[in-house]
Amino acid sequence: MANQGPVIWWIRRDLRLRDNPALAQAIALAKGAGVIPVYILDPLDMAMGAAPQLRLGLGLGKFAETLKACGSKLVLRRGSALAVLKEICTEVGAQAVVWSRAYDPDAIARDSEVKAALKDLGIEAKSTGGRVLFEPWTVATGAGGMFKVYTPFWKAVRECDPGGVLAAPSALPRPGQWPATLELEELGLGRAMNRGADIVAAHCHVGEDAAQARLDQFLERAVIAYKTDRDAPAVQGCSGLSENLAWGEISPHRIWHAGMAVWHTGMAQAGAETFLKELCWREFAYHLMYHSPQILTRNWRPQWDAFPWEAEPNPQVLTWQQGRTGYTLVDAAMRELYVTGRMHNRARMVVASFLCKHLMIHWKLGMRWFEDCLVDWDPAANAMGWQWVAGSGPDAAPFFRIFNPDTQAQTHDPQRAYRDLWLAEGKRAPSPQALSFFDAVPRHWALRPDMGPALPVVDLKVGRARALEAHAALKSQSAG
Repeated sequence: MANQGPVIWWIRRDLRLRDNPALAQAIALAKGAGVIPVYILDPLDMAMGAAPQLRLGLGLGKFAETLKACGSKLVLRRGSALAVLKEICTEVGAQAVVWSRAYDPDAIARDSEVKAALKDLGIEAKSTGGRVLFEPWTVATGAGGMFKVYTPFWKAVRECDPGGVLAAPSALPRPGQWPATLELEELGLGRAMNRGADIVAAHCHVGEDAAQARLDQFLERAVIAYKTDRDAPAVQGCSGLSENLAWGEISPHRIWHAGMAVWHTGMAQAGAETFLKELCWREFAYHLMYHSPQILTRNWRPQWDAFPWEAEPNPQVLTWQQGRTGYTLVDAAMRELYVTGRMHNRARMVVASFLCKHLMIHWKLGMRWFEDCLVDWDPAANAMGWQWVAGSGPDAAPFFRIFNPDTQAQTHDPQRAYRDLWLAEGKRAPSPQALSFFDAVPRHWALRPDMGPALPVVDLKVGRARALEAHAALKSQSAG
């Protein structure tokens, strides 16, 4: 290649050095001429919710430290991705730009425009894998189409080789000159969190070292009982890796190979298999999003467009958001979400079912709240999860499977450990976690720990009957 300028490594949700195909490609193309790591806060990232933006900022800060230790630095910019990349390429005489692929429709459109424009300018533009185990177009049914049901998808990929794990480079080649950069604070990524920022940040495990430690600890201790403990919200039975996967601080390939090694070696086989299935559940979400992107914005099953969900915010939605529904498992889970930016998986199903079925609120309102509050927010997993519970998505739970929050509490939190951890009202000595909720929430909510316990926002039997009646009417209408 005649032009031996530096290579721009356009960083998105891949904040790691280990097992990063885009970084490896950038180093190979640079041939010693220098690699410039660049993150651009573009309109797509600006549109993210408050908690995802906060967590992105924490991840960028930690990754900047990692790059500095390797003799490199993180360049930060704001604006249109294409405009910024063209500016930097001109500024440093870059020969190529490399990035890891995204699979949502808006990112695909942006990246396609960037790739075409850069090539027109004579700048090499390459995208790589790394965010998923299997590129969505490489997994197909026997008839050559997309999978719409998870179990056949799992059976199709469980014996496949997703490829190996790349080692981290010991150092990144430095360019002859560095482009101008903003300071991280100038991006304002935690601003929308207001007074809750420090509270949520304290519960985050940031960076690839933290992610690797989480994986190691889980596979050494918790995986053996994962099949059962994953349903107990008071037990530290899950890996917690969804947060790090969401920001690319660990690759799915690294998790896959580590989990496979345990699956094939004895006592923890059942737990390891269940864990790998959960990793592939995430993979299935990306498969669906790529092949049927409407899952992000509307009912995946069009017949559900006629279902009489309430589609506008109302006082019941607010009680759900505040954890004041009067059902302790739902309320504890919503408090956990607001304080930590995460929610236990069993609890996610319960609160989603309660909103969509007992309250008959549209799943989109719940999905958007999660998008604003989750530090492990992932567009594919969030949309699929909500549509799965609501009954409107592929491979969905039957609508008549309506989680009773009281029964779920008795089954999965029989000693009230989870609920007591997160609920302060009515307690003589609430836990620090329960009290921190009141320090994090907006002041205009006017919530206090000395308030009395909330009254039930709906009678469970009445809510269930109403939901089933609406579902029966939908089925009758569809049949007619």
